[in-house]
Amino acid sequence: MAVALSTLVEEADRYLGSSRIADYCPNGLQVEGRPQVMRIVSGVTASQALLDAAVEAKADLVLVHHGYFWKGENPCITGMKQRRLKTLLKHDISLLAYHLPLDLHPEVGNNVQLARQLDITVEGPLDPENPKVVGLVGSLSEPMTARDFARRVQEAMGREPLLIEGSEMIRRVGWCTGGGQGYIDQAVQAGVDLYLSGEASEQTFHSARENDISFIAAGHHATERYGVQALGDYLARRFALEHLFIDCPNPI
Repeated sequence: MAVALSTLVEEADRYLGSSRIADYCPNGLQVEGRPQVMRIVSGVTASQALLDAAVEAKADLVLVHHGYFWKGENPCITGMKQRRLKTLLKHDISLLAYHLPLDLHPEVGNNVQLARQLDITVEGPLDPENPKVVGLVGSLSEPMTARDFARRVQEAMGREPLLIEGSEMIRRVGWCTGGGQGYIDQAVQAGVDLYLSGEASEQTFHSARENDISFIAAGHHATERYGVQALGDYLARRFALEHLFIDCPNPI
């Protein structure tokens, strides 16, 4: 069964509330392909590897978290950007991308989906006074050591995380997928025992050590694999479409 591209995009925009969220890139349809969609291929980033896999899978639409046209980037269509866009246009494939709307969503959002992977009960936002902070706070069903929690992360993510170990048992957790390591100060203020993000910065080590809080960097790509899958599944159910998630490995 096929659905009009315009209908699918309209539903995705509505479901994610993307028009209400200020972002660093355009959210929604970034490249227009054929007018009917039967097969969606989703992935974290619209890399050349994902586009080539989507062509091989005969996708009508590629759905990603990290798309194109970021603020401040060179607007010229040359080099890597030219090759990526040429692939989409040559094969008449649409590109649908959602950044912050996919981090924030209460059902299919990256942060909520990561909590489900790690068996964390969501309690609320990391910083209730600042809606620009997209992280969450939650609790574990029973306390565990930071090393035990890191093992849980490794099993779920399929990769060994970076762990900075504090002195407390882990009961409450703060987290923000991707490049949210800068929110560790909000995590300290929230009184969590461990903060988790995708990446780490040099100063993250000192913040964790000097505030005696455990910290885990589990990978930007690894922590953001689940939201786009959930959104793809939602759209596939909604319109009786085929959906295939393709994970292009990324160690970062």
